[in-house]
Order: sequence, then structure tokens, then C-alpha cells
Amino acid sequence: MTAIIYHFGRAAEASPADETERLFSALGRYTTAELLELLYVGEEPGFFDLIRGIFGLSDEARLLLQNFLASGTPKKITAEIDQKSGGALTLRASERDNPLNGIPH
Repeated sequence: MTAIIYHFGRAAEASPADETERLFSALGRYTTAELLELLYVGEEPGFFDLIRGIFGLSDEARLLLQNFLASGTPKKITAEIDQKSGGALTLRASERDNPLNGIPH
């Protein structure tokens, strides 16, 4: 799946025809399920703030977060914000307290 978030070559103001063309183009590139999932997730409170925050991370930090979230089986993840360090977010994964532990996949 490919998504164009910013297209810097576009005109300063997009006409309604350009916006309509872009929407129809997306309809043709994605399945109905993908579009419905995007709509559903996009309606969650704070979703766009979260996405802006992820895009604001450095490439290194974003890769670390991606690898952390993609590592292995489902785990219990806890998050802590350390105000003393300027608001650093620490994520920890734990195998314990996971209702899926011991269930064969």
C-alpha cells in the first residue's frame, strides 16, 4: 500500500476538481476494506495528533518504535512519561500478564 501524504509539486490552492480526482484515485488504489479501516481509525479521538507525532520523530526514533511494536508475539506494553527528563516516553514489553501466553499459535 502506498500513501502520498505531502505532494510538494502541487499548486498552492487545489481546485475542487483536483481534490475529487485525488479521492477517486485513492478509491481505485485501495480495497473497500482498507478504506473502511482508514475511516474507522481516523475517527478515533487523537488519531491525527498521534500520526503527526509519529511523523515528527527522527528516522532513528521512528525505526526503533516500529521495531519495538513489530517484535514478536503480542505482549503487555506499558508506557511511562518521565517529566524529569523533559517528557521522555518509555515503552516496556512484558511476556507476563499476557492472556495469550501458553496458547499455541
